[in-house]
Amino acid sequence: MANKKKKNLTPAQQEYQTFENERETKRPLFKNCIRAFLTGGIICFIGQGIQTLYIYYFNFTEETAGNPTIATLIFLSLLLTGFGVYDRISQFGGAGSAVPVTGFGNAVISAAIEHRSEGFVLGVGPNMFKLAGSVILFGTFAAFVIATIKTILIQWGGL
Repeated sequence: MANKKKKNLTPAQQEYQTFENERETKRPLFKNCIRAFLTGGIICFIGQGIQTLYIYYFNFTEETAGNPTIATLIFLSLLLTGFGVYDRISQFGGAGSAVPVTGFGNAVISAAIEHRSEGFVLGVGPNMFKLAGSVILFGTFAAFVIATIKTILIQWGGL
């Protein structure tokens, strides 16, 4: 298929494509994967440490320690984004910093910081959830559907 596309190009376009391919910077794929793995792992390790603190020092159970742990991680990502540290973590770790819940906090607060000059009502409010809005929407919808199915199954005595 690539040869078919190449045949449809003019000689000048083929020459430019060759020129471009020779000068394109090669991405260190393996190195980037290791960085993402380590960054995501460190974030999860910190989250596990926070959850352990909630269990041992604040008498939470394993089931109830999850919500305050997530809230703490989001709060820490908001602080780190506000101080410009999370951007450096993201540059190093790539998707490893975007996939955990801290990436959600970073997406929300970075949009808010970017539009703060436009004011709270016209800038921060409408633009805050541009990137994270779809996550909130589909997460809420999925929770509604699952809760409805579970309620129906409980009413029928299935669970």
